Amino acid sequence: MDFRLTDEQQVLRRSIRDFAETELRPHVMAWDEAQRFPIEIVPRMAELGLLGIQFPEQYGGAGMSAVDYCLCIEELSRIDPSIGITVAAHNALGAGHIYMFGTEAQKQRFLVPLARGEALAAWGLTEPTAGSDAAGTRTVAVRDGDSWVINGAKTFTTHGSVGGVMVAMAVTDRARGNRGISAFIVPRGTPGMRPGKKENKLGFRASDTSEVIFEDCRLPLDHLLGEEGQGFIGAMQVLDAGRIGIAALSVGLAQGAFEAARRYAKDRRQFGQPIASFQAIQWKLADMATRIEASRWLTYRAAWLKDHGVARTTRESSIAKLYASETAVRAAEDCVQIHGGYGFTKDYPAEKYFRDVKLMTIGEGTSEIQRLVIARQLLA
Repeated sequence: MDFRLTDEQQVLRRSIRDFAETELRPHVMAWDEAQRFPIEIVPRMAELGLLGIQFPEQYGGAGMSAVDYCLCIEELSRIDPSIGITVAAHNALGAGHIYMFGTEAQKQRFLVPLARGEALAAWGLTEPTAGSDAAGTRTVAVRDGDSWVINGAKTFTTHGSVGGVMVAMAVTDRARGNRGISAFIVPRGTPGMRPGKKENKLGFRASDTSEVIFEDCRLPLDHLLGEEGQGFIGAMQVLDAGRIGIAALSVGLAQGAFEAARRYAKDRRQFGQPIASFQAIQWKLADMATRIEASRWLTYRAAWLKDHGVARTTRESSIAKLYASETAVRAAEDCVQIHGGYGFTKDYPAEKYFRDVKLMTIGEGTSEIQRLVIARQLLA
């Protein structure tokens, strides 16, 4: 494994960083305060290939690697993780599920416009009573002649109110447990599908998160995604890839918190000198940098394995997600601590990193679930 980025990857990192610095940073706090999803930047992200990062060019994508994907997510999340999660959820979950399990006709109809950035993808697994226990899905799909009819609700859905296409899991055979759950493609505007309550969140407030409600939502038979009864199993494979993205998001968020803390430590003076000259502060920064670098390479290793054809990266993805997310929480906490009282105000970015970061140990599988997944892999 070569740990050096290629020249092309160095250019990619700089281009995404320039975009984030010029087009995201000036608006981060305004978007956060207003809880507004900045739909106006979606076309610009599409121009950069950010909405089809890993999809082949034949489907409208940029044809980049999993490592390239991590670079993009990291650089966006360094400035605003709300935008990082937008790109990650679109690529790895909604559009990714269609790419992994869709028929050629489904890819041409749904994946191509998603990869081009003409619409955003949503992905519905979590429900009010089915979080970590995703197999406890209550949304049902019943075959009725030449249609499927879906009833139920999804919660905490990224792009739930703005997505153009949603992949939703629903029970098609209750008696078969998690092998009775199927996946469906639900285009925006389908009668019987509507967004519900928009979530009022602690962090990631510029990311669109809402309920999605299905009331006698009727779909053609060819909107079944993958084989009937294989939706849950497919969703777990989608999450393997998705967790690499969440690990990269965590690395970016941690890097942003570290840079904010370092900048403040060099500027803030106490007892006649910058607080960066105090050993207590230096050790915090050294520990932050060390953990972030370890997180980065755990993440890139999982991505590298995916690029090199490893069929399942369940263990590696979960290890990266677990370590990087908990590293990010510690980095954000240390960032606030180094800022002191100012870390508790909105005059500095420390408090926003602190609010945003906790989702990393919850979304796409809690830290507890990651430890369970890792242990099962170790003991299998």
